[in-house]
Amino acid sequence: KISQGILPFHQHITNNRKDDRNIKTMNFSSLSLWVAFLLVGVFTENGSAFVVQPPSIVTRHSTSSPTVATSTTTLCGLLDGMGDFIKRFTTKATASHILIRGGAEAAHKLQDLKAQIGDSPVQFAEAAAQYSECPSASSGGSLGEFGPGAMVKEFDAVVFNEPVGQVHGPIQTQFGYHLIYISERTE
Repeated sequence: KISQGILPFHQHITNNRKDDRNIKTMNFSSLSLWVAFLLVGVFTENGSAFVVQPPSIVTRHSTSSPTVATSTTTLCGLLDGMGDFIKRFTTKATASHILIRGGAEAAHKLQDLKAQIGDSPVQFAEAAAQYSECPSASSGGSLGEFGPGAMVKEFDAVVFNEPVGQVHGPIQTQFGYHLIYISERTE
């Protein structure tokens, strides 16, 4: 059974708590596997199906021995929070932008520029090199690959929700107005 394989792993982690160096130096792949083991440990085999069991949480009071608390709500909270956590570290996007500082005039200039370049990545890079007021202009506006939360929220909202291979905007942020080209996104 899966739960029997998890128990020795859990005991190993618990028994070696004094030496946390292994946990602190794990790379992301190891951490993902470790989290998966912990989540799988919540499930037990029941014939050919899997049944969710409430997780156990060990708490230690200053004068008493450890106590175990179980809760289905705890499981729901764990799984709910894991989705955002996993997405933050597994979702990546590659995008470029053209930044023009200013107000409505900047937005109009970018709207005209967008009409001229369409969704062409080559024309977008050329326009970024010529018009963008960001240091990334020298690399065709490329921002490289990044995950959610690396950019301001208005920028992230476009990059992680709009279609790939298209120019989006103008989008206003605290830095000015942007045209954004999303070249790739992995989820």
